[in-house]
Amino acid sequence: MKKELIELKVNGRRHEVAIEPSKLLLDTLREDLGLTGSKRGCDDSSCGACTIQVDGVPMLSCTMVAASYQCDNGGNEITTVEGVAEHGALAAIQKAYGDWGGSQCGYCTPGFMMTVRALLERNPEPSDEEIRHSLSGNLCRCTGYTQMYQAIKAAIQAEQKGMAAGK
Repeated sequence: MKKELIELKVNGRRHEVAIEPSKLLLDTLREDLGLTGSKRGCDDSSCGACTIQVDGVPMLSCTMVAASYQCDNGGNEITTVEGVAEHGALAAIQKAYGDWGGSQCGYCTPGFMMTVRALLERNPEPSDEEIRHSLSGNLCRCTGYTQMYQAIKAAIQAEQKGMAAGK
């Protein structure tokens, strides 16, 4: 199949890639850009392991055709878990997941982090119900979720302390 040259804006950088017109965004990120944080878990949009953000909205990259998300006039800004770190340091949610054991095998963790990040950007102080609802599209087969909720609450507290300190 003939390849097309497309331009994607991923984690703040523009990338030109030659891909087949039907190539999925998940495969483009992993195979062409070397961004392997997003994972293929189910191929039918039921697990959330491939969650990324497009213009701040969590989306499932295993069902997205890459060519549909070319950067145009500043739109279609794609963020992967590799783009979450802040100035070379772990973001609060990344640090909290490590500190509180928010992941065990780690396979689903990038998808959860992208979903949580979007939630906290929309609502810096979500209720327990809002956290549960937000995470309902992501599945984990290892943790039982308790550690994730603890990590999310710890990240919220860390963000609040950072804001109070003038971060």
